[in-house]
Amino acid sequence: MRLLSRWLSCASTLILAVTGLMLALAFVWTASQIVSVNDLDRSLAATTEARREAYRATATALNIDRERTSLRAGASIVLLQQKVESPTAEMSTDEPDEAATLPAQTPSPEDISLPKLLVPRNPPEGKWLSGTPVPSRAPETFRAHRLVNVLLLGSDEQLNDDNFIRTDTMIVVSLNVETGSASMLSLPRDLFVYIPHGRMGRLNTAYGLGENLNWDPGRGFGLLRQTIFYNFGINVHYYARVDFSGFEAIINRLGGVDIAVDCAYRDYYPVGTGEERKSASNGYRLRTLPVGYYTFDGFDALWYARTRRYTDDFDRGRRHQLLIRAIWRKARSLGLATSLPQLWPELIEIVDTDIPFEQMLRLLPLLINLDLGDVQNYTFRKIYHTRNWRTPDGLLVLLPNRKEVAELMQALYTPPSRYQAALAGPSIAVYNASGEENWDIVASERLRWGGYNAVALGQLGEGEYYPSNQLVDHVAAEKGSLVPGILRALNMSKEQVKREVSADREYDYVVILGRDYESCTFGVLPLDG
Repeated sequence: MRLLSRWLSCASTLILAVTGLMLALAFVWTASQIVSVNDLDRSLAATTEARREAYRATATALNIDRERTSLRAGASIVLLQQKVESPTAEMSTDEPDEAATLPAQTPSPEDISLPKLLVPRNPPEGKWLSGTPVPSRAPETFRAHRLVNVLLLGSDEQLNDDNFIRTDTMIVVSLNVETGSASMLSLPRDLFVYIPHGRMGRLNTAYGLGENLNWDPGRGFGLLRQTIFYNFGINVHYYARVDFSGFEAIINRLGGVDIAVDCAYRDYYPVGTGEERKSASNGYRLRTLPVGYYTFDGFDALWYARTRRYTDDFDRGRRHQLLIRAIWRKARSLGLATSLPQLWPELIEIVDTDIPFEQMLRLLPLLINLDLGDVQNYTFRKIYHTRNWRTPDGLLVLLPNRKEVAELMQALYTPPSRYQAALAGPSIAVYNASGEENWDIVASERLRWGGYNAVALGQLGEGEYYPSNQLVDHVAAEKGSLVPGILRALNMSKEQVKREVSADREYDYVVILGRDYESCTFGVLPLDG
């Protein structure tokens, strides 16, 4: 009986203990759910700020151990190593090297004869192709000056074995022979347009179709030229096309190019060879490119040009133009622009082009004296210039918005006005107080892209760091102020502007970069992880 009594006592104690433990676990679980809900509510209430903070953390690679993310075997993320050790303010200027400037005269418009365009036929009115209404011919863009338009193409045939060339890079470079200026426009590859062989298709397929159809006149470029004229109203006269290896060869021939990267990117990067690259786990690693100033060799430049993992084709077109600008700046600094006639045989071994040697010689004086400050850059804007469209066979493509695209083409043909030239005159000093290396160069290059006269001046002071950006306005003008444009370019707010009128100022505006600097406004998504 005693044994039974003792056993019942122990069983009761055990039951009470288990019950208490279950109640405690239930209480903890309930409390955690309440906290989780509260956290979710707070997160949803601060979505915008959360996104910005997430981007800042990943874009600057603040949470990535630079030693841990090396190329050694087993690493899952590869940090793109920065190669510039001690860049100075002079590195970010676009001023030509003295050796690269010749006392040559810009050619007279009468000296330039251009190939004629055969205008394609109009399709029947109201016709539908590939489940899409065929657009009418775009009106020809008005030009007030003599222009020479060159289409720069990058093709991917080295990646495919289908014997079809796709031109995923298409940049129209419009040289104004009368004003000595130039404009660049990137054409998105997924624009769904009328191709004058009688079909609707992606713009990047027109060249390959012309090659395969032996299009007369001009084969691939001939059909692409007619396609661009029909849909956009601009006439491109010549082309220059490179494949991936040719692009790498040009960059390596220059000894690399300098690029200010204002958005962080991450994509797979090959670190193995042969059989290893057949397995993503062995031959590739995720590579992170933080915001910063870099010197790229040909391979890294190609990686930077092609990545689309966290971004889109619109931003990629912008990066292609940045690389063209970097190539031209490096070529001028090395004096290669003046040596172009001697380098021409070597160049045409890499570049497929129909520009005659004699025409290149006529344009050479203009090219030699062309400063990057005289180059305007244009890209399509998603939703504004295009709209999404899905074809009956499931293709997700882009249709051009005719009115907005026509305005973009007119801007391409219009040289900088006197007012725009005056805007580039006031000087903007950029100091770095962010704690991140070379961000003053990144910001000054971002301002130069927008046409402003900005110079990077390095660290603000020894150990002096700002939590937030600051713009000091020494002009304080009511009309013609550059403040709104600077704020847009650097993604700053009005609250970060400080007015300090100074008559004996060295610079009209002073930008001081803080830890919250973030000028990535090109649709690049925050990096995960």
